[in-house]
Amino acid sequence: MAVDTKQTKTIGEHYACSMLARHDWAPALTRDGLARTDILAVQTTGQRHTIEVQVKSIRGTSPTASWPLGPNSQSRAEHDREWFIFVAIDHNPLGPMRTFIVPRNHVAAATWIEHMHWLTEPGIPAGTRNTGIERARTSLATFSGYEDRWDLLLNSADEAPVLLPPAFRTYALEARVGLPSGHPWTGRLPEW
Repeated sequence: MAVDTKQTKTIGEHYACSMLARHDWAPALTRDGLARTDILAVQTTGQRHTIEVQVKSIRGTSPTASWPLGPNSQSRAEHDREWFIFVAIDHNPLGPMRTFIVPRNHVAAATWIEHMHWLTEPGIPAGTRNTGIERARTSLATFSGYEDRWDLLLNSADEAPVLLPPAFRTYALEARVGLPSGHPWTGRLPEW
């Protein structure tokens, strides 16, 4: 039976809202059609920061499960309070949900690095892999360091530690992979 993608989206967005509320944020779902933002949330304690959140949801929780991330999802942040919440929904309705809280600029870099490494991986015959970056997918394993990191939302996304797999930094330094054009890490790749 085919998965209803609208239901998957609904589950993820509402779960993200409930978890934000549990972490002292007042979330509000935006109207469909607002690019890059599914949820606006204001901190109910402290400095009352506001954040913009884009939610991506998938069915499945294995390390190889992956989210499709098109051009809008790969764009760099316009300010320091833009986040993604990735939701992995267990196939068993009673199973646990998994969440990954990732700054938008980390998503842009990770998607590029993972896709370009896959596309140009040494030992793979040229032309075997030819899917363009606009159809990239990013695996759950890529964001495992960000699992349940709700604490990151308390500060600027620009100050968040990079929790990507260590190999991604090595790939980003290679000419065959690099970083997307105009990415803020170009020329000053952070340590991780």
